Amino acid sequence: MLTKVFGSAVFGVEATTITVEVNISKGIGYHLVGLPDNAIKESNYRIAAALQNNGYKIPGKKITINMAPADLRKEGSAYDLTLALGILSASSQIKSDAIGKYIIMGEISLDGSLQPITGALPIAIKAKEEGFEGFILPKQNVKEAAIVTGLKVYGVENITEVIDFFDKDVPLEQTIVDTREEFYKTLDFPEFDFSDVKGQESIKRSMEIAAAGGHNIILIGPPGAGKTMLAKRLPSILPPMTLHEALETTKIHSVVGKIKNAGLMNQRPFRNPHHTISSAALVGGGSYPQPGEISLSHNGVLFLDELPEFERKVLEVMRQPIEDREVTIARARFTVTYPSSFMLVASMNPSPGGYFNDPDAPVSSSPAEMQRYLSKISGPLLDRIDIHIEVTPVPFDKLSEERKGESSVTIRKRVTAAREVQTQRFEALETIHYNAQMNTKQIREYCPLDVPSKELLKTAMERLNLSARAYDRILKVSRTIADLAGSDAILGDHISEAIQYRSLDREGWLG
Repeated sequence: MLTKVFGSAVFGVEATTITVEVNISKGIGYHLVGLPDNAIKESNYRIAAALQNNGYKIPGKKITINMAPADLRKEGSAYDLTLALGILSASSQIKSDAIGKYIIMGEISLDGSLQPITGALPIAIKAKEEGFEGFILPKQNVKEAAIVTGLKVYGVENITEVIDFFDKDVPLEQTIVDTREEFYKTLDFPEFDFSDVKGQESIKRSMEIAAAGGHNIILIGPPGAGKTMLAKRLPSILPPMTLHEALETTKIHSVVGKIKNAGLMNQRPFRNPHHTISSAALVGGGSYPQPGEISLSHNGVLFLDELPEFERKVLEVMRQPIEDREVTIARARFTVTYPSSFMLVASMNPSPGGYFNDPDAPVSSSPAEMQRYLSKISGPLLDRIDIHIEVTPVPFDKLSEERKGESSVTIRKRVTAAREVQTQRFEALETIHYNAQMNTKQIREYCPLDVPSKELLKTAMERLNLSARAYDRILKVSRTIADLAGSDAILGDHISEAIQYRSLDREGWLG
């Protein structure tokens, strides 16, 4: 007898429906075809033990299973439940009338219990698109799949529940999630709050500007000045995610199995990889491509602490994704694209010893050592960082103050208001939502300068030896400063403040 059961495979952040055809005929043997990997080939041992422990069996006949499309590589143990149901149905141990109306996925333990899978959200979206009635999957993944409305989602703990559902019409409990209610459970009391930061008013201001315009920022200062502490607080002042952004972000995290027992992500991601990370782990890749740190920080913050300690080639592979806001990984047989629209926050010591430019500290690095240290960061990468800010240690009288600083919630209100102005400005442009995304054409259109402002910028560039690359960056940042101030025009004050945020372009830093 021939039976068809449906599963799903995830490529990139999109799912593809897999038809599992099970045919049982005279003879002896177990043949699994359709480019399965080793985890799927081993599934017959898990299935046989699970069925035996629950009063069923694999028939002693010739079993041929085809996973179509047969030229598409399948991987992972999530097809165990699909294959088991196909075998039971084809051997007439259970009824198969309704089995083709559902996507069925799950890894089976030897006692028949189900283990979680990855990519439940993209699979659920595809199931709804293709008109399936429901999706049966392990209970641990049910919340993320139930985000999709118009699809019946059933979370199960054991294979017997699924068998009884099809064979004995024992109903399964449908999981319903109110997506909007889940989404609007925002945290007004973030774990890391700017009210904890003593002093550092100019740094807080630069972080507010970076958050308001989506600008990349680099913090330069000696050890213990508070660079990491400030970076960890940046997500708390970013505007809340839109529902579309939340779905996009949840989809990526679902693909790598980071959403277990959780529904829609409503907090912007903050990723902080160690400097020993490989280029494949940072941008994504592997023989079977997976999203990297830059995609996991999509719609959030990627924090690279101690930037010069990262391998140069690892930093260089980020250049294109920062510009294109997506990363494409090509293999011989297929290509996958992951979104990577993130805010880059980097921190670094100004020298190997950490105390360059500090008049009170001993000089511990020679000019040659410093040049070698700073040369690890290439000009083209710095070109993509809009704001460079020097972080100085906080004096004792500020540290010992009892008074709390401005809270993240208060700063976030100003940031959100500035972002709303930008959303309206770029309403007609599909790929641009905030100032940092502007290209040269839009900078000319949306950042006009009056004559005094032009003169001020010209003088600053000549006197401070600012590079040509700094020109567009200063205009973008000054546009954000104007938005925060509620000004339609870019004024001289906005230009002069933006000029301060180009430390690394000045003579004496990166040669």
